[in-house]
Amino acid sequence: LRQRQRGPHRPPSPGPGPHRDTGLSPHTGVVPFVALLLLQRRPVAGRALLVTGSGCPGHGLCRSNVQEQTRRQVAVLNATAQELFSLYLKCQGEPFSSETDKLCNPAGIFFPAFRVNRTSERKEVMVAMYKLFAFLNASLGNITRDQEELNPMAKELLERLHNTTKTTRGLISNLTCLLCKNYNIFQVDVRYGDSSKGKSAFKKKQQGCQVLRKYVQVIGQAARVLLPHLSPS
Repeated sequence: LRQRQRGPHRPPSPGPGPHRDTGLSPHTGVVPFVALLLLQRRPVAGRALLVTGSGCPGHGLCRSNVQEQTRRQVAVLNATAQELFSLYLKCQGEPFSSETDKLCNPAGIFFPAFRVNRTSERKEVMVAMYKLFAFLNASLGNITRDQEELNPMAKELLERLHNTTKTTRGLISNLTCLLCKNYNIFQVDVRYGDSSKGKSAFKKKQQGCQVLRKYVQVIGQAARVLLPHLSPS
């Protein structure tokens, strides 16, 4: 999936750069070339472009079990989101532990709108999912980088962040494949939030807290909407 650039800022990568594939799960449902295109994350507005030609790079290249893999990945992210948020809070210390509602209120941050539901068309749901998890992947890169700087000894937290990033990347690759295979969509524009680079330690912690809290709120809804669309026929 290619993404159009509309600004000078590129969200920090949570792993290897866009020309290496070593950070991707080997069990994703798309070939590395498409996965590499995925990692070129840029801040752009959100809309899907339907392409009617034969340019979709992932067409016919999905693994046979890509749909089941996608179901499992969404289920894993849903099951572990609250634990990740709780561990993040614990590692930030005060005042985040005692003033969570105030400091981690996500109302003031950008997060992709998620307006699809179980009655939405499957294509709409898949595109909305791609935008959501592409945003999350970039945000996890920011959070992981900040925590490596601020809490380098928080091994469990860092491991969970890396594992969540790995699962998210695998999910994005599978969504790429399904969008190409089923709808010939190979270009989705995605808008990202602000980078935390250059902010104070407190602001970095707060931004991570806000994003992860919103993630907990949204992932449950995303799982409820997406999983029925991926049920075996």
